[in-house]
Amino acid sequence: MRVNVAGTMDLEDAPSRPDDLLDALVRQDLDPLSVAELDARITVLQGEIARCQVKKDRAVSHRAIADDLFRR
Repeated sequence: MRVNVAGTMDLEDAPSRPDDLLDALVRQDLDPLSVAELDARITVLQGEIARCQVKKDRAVSHRAIADDLFRR
């Protein structure tokens, strides 16, 4: 997945499964949304980013602990 100069994901690099919710999210037309709706969307997405970061951090930590355990 590439991120373009504007900091957004290139659509051709988006996940390609037809039932992929992330794919539908990045392809959604934002033009009809009001400023309030965009603010709400940003808030929800920031929360999801934080949740993903916590999950990733836990996975990295778990992997490091396992690697350390098996090196002994």
